[in-house]
Amino acid sequence: MTTKFIDVTGKTEDEAVASALAQLGLDRDDVSVEILERAKKGFLGIGASPAKVRVTYEVQEEPVKAAPEKMPAAPKPVEKKQERVVEKTAPAAAPQAERKPERSEKKPPRVKGERKAAVQKPAAPEAAEAIPEVKPAELGEPCNDEKAQQITAFLTGLLEHMGNSAQVKVYLDPEGRYKVILEGEKLGALIGRRGETLDAIQQLTNYSVNKGGEKRVRVHVDAENYRLKREQSLQRLAQKVAARVLKYRRNVTLEPMNAYERHVIHTALQDVEGVTTYSMGTDPNRRVIVAYDKGNNR
Repeated sequence: MTTKFIDVTGKTEDEAVASALAQLGLDRDDVSVEILERAKKGFLGIGASPAKVRVTYEVQEEPVKAAPEKMPAAPKPVEKKQERVVEKTAPAAAPQAERKPERSEKKPPRVKGERKAAVQKPAAPEAAEAIPEVKPAELGEPCNDEKAQQITAFLTGLLEHMGNSAQVKVYLDPEGRYKVILEGEKLGALIGRRGETLDAIQQLTNYSVNKGGEKRVRVHVDAENYRLKREQSLQRLAQKVAARVLKYRRNVTLEPMNAYERHVIHTALQDVEGVTTYSMGTDPNRRVIVAYDKGNNR
C-alpha cells in the first residue's frame, strides 16, 4: 500500500473535506484529514481566507508482472557457444545433455506457483481486517415493566409518524440500562448517515421517558447491530490514524463526533505510545485531535 495526499481549499473545513472526497471518490472512513489553515471570515470581507486541508489516503500497488524478468535472458549468444564447442573435439552428445537440465528448470510449475503465492498472500490479512467478525451485543432479559411500556408506547407512536412499521423490543441489562432493538424492514432509514437518525431517536426516547421522573433511566436504541459495527469501525480508524501520526509526526483532526464516539477514539488510543488525544470545539462540531507526543522520543 502507498500513502498519498492532496491539499484542498474551501470556504469551510467541511466544504474542503467534501471536495477532496468527491475528487478521490472515497468515503470519510477511508481517509484522514489534517487542517492546514482554518477559514477566516475577516472584517467586512477584508482579510478573509479559505480553509485548507490535507487529505491522506492509501493506494494499493499493482503487482509487478514477471514477464520483464525474462528480457535480460533473451539475448544469449547461442551461436557463439556452438562455435566454441565445435572447436574443441566437437562432442555432439555432450551439449545436448547440458541443455536438457536448462529446459527442465523452466518447465516445472512450482516456480510459477510460488510467484503467484507471493503476490496473493499479502491480500489475505487485509481482507480479514476489512471484514471483522461482528458478534451481537448481550441484550439481557426481555423486560415489560412500567418504563419498558413507556418506551414501547413512545417509540411505536414515533415510528408511525415516520411511516415505519418496525417492531420495538425492550431488554434490561445487568447494569440497569434499557436496550431497545428495532426489528423490521427499511431500518436503514431509521439509522441514517453515520447513525445520526438513530441517535436522534435515542435522545428523544430518553427525554420522553425521563421527563418528570424522579429516578433517571438510560435508554439505548439500536437497529441491525449498528452500534457495535460503528464502534469497531471507529477503533480501526483510530489505529490507522495513530500509525500515520507516528510515521509523519503530524497531528490529525478527525470529523465531528458525538460524546460516545469520541470516547471510543480516546479509549482505543490511550495505551498507544507516542500518541495523545484530546477534543476541541463545541457540540455538534466537537472533534478529536490525534496528536504526536513530542515528549516521547521513539
